[in-house]
Amino acid sequence: MFAAAHEDVERRREIKEAVRRVEGLVSFDLQIVEPLTRYILTEQIRQLRAVAYTRPFEFPRRVFILDDAHTIHWQAVDLLLKVLEEPPETTTFVLACPNAYELRSTIRSRCLRIPFQPVGEAVIKELLAREKHLTGAQQALGARVAGGSVGRAQAFDPAEYTRRRQPWINFIEAIARRGAPGPAPDCRLLLDSARALAENREDFEETLKIGYSLLADLLQAFGDPAAGALVNVDLQASLPGWAARLKLAGIEKLKAGLDQAYRLQTRNVNPQLGFEALGIELMSGPE
Repeated sequence: MFAAAHEDVERRREIKEAVRRVEGLVSFDLQIVEPLTRYILTEQIRQLRAVAYTRPFEFPRRVFILDDAHTIHWQAVDLLLKVLEEPPETTTFVLACPNAYELRSTIRSRCLRIPFQPVGEAVIKELLAREKHLTGAQQALGARVAGGSVGRAQAFDPAEYTRRRQPWINFIEAIARRGAPGPAPDCRLLLDSARALAENREDFEETLKIGYSLLADLLQAFGDPAAGALVNVDLQASLPGWAARLKLAGIEKLKAGLDQAYRLQTRNVNPQLGFEALGIELMSGPE
């Protein structure tokens, strides 16, 4: 049932007309509501409200699972809040999100919070080996990227992850060359990587997550690069050299740049210029 629901969401994401995307979307007693774009749309919450107060079709209760609930569009939040304030007697709403504090406080106050502990890394590796037939190295990387989430593990594609991570590696490598012997920093590599990082606007938040994971690994590399906290375990040999050349001040500037890109994404600002300016500043700054 869950697989069919996810397939339906993927099909609807290809539909251009917003109204058609949600026609009949809420129709079963167990329904997954996921972002159809970067957001869970107003039309989706309207459909949810239209069905929520009707009696279940087959089961004793109707259940709506709002996955990635933090992506509910700001225009739809008040619509959902009205349902949560006077919930239907036979309907349960499950709001799943990685950080409850990304939800508006008025929504949090009307929900019962149930924290889930991360699934053990050994279990995630076993799942990746069984369902995706990954190599040992791919299992290790996938388990760290999943961070204890079965859903993220099931969605993990090692080829796609490394492809999306490569512009970050190029960006860091271009900056880190300023303090290394050999060729001078490559401005073309920097500009190309900045453009690549900004090109996927629909999934930019995921791009930022990869960047943050690399920053965390660079900080870890100042201590014990062999420690279990590394996410990008396949880069273990490169991380100490990058960290040594960037220094703590450079990593701090990188984090500030990512934080700024995260804040500006909601304003539909193209982050490419910000990445270019950040990279040039780090490349030309003091050693």
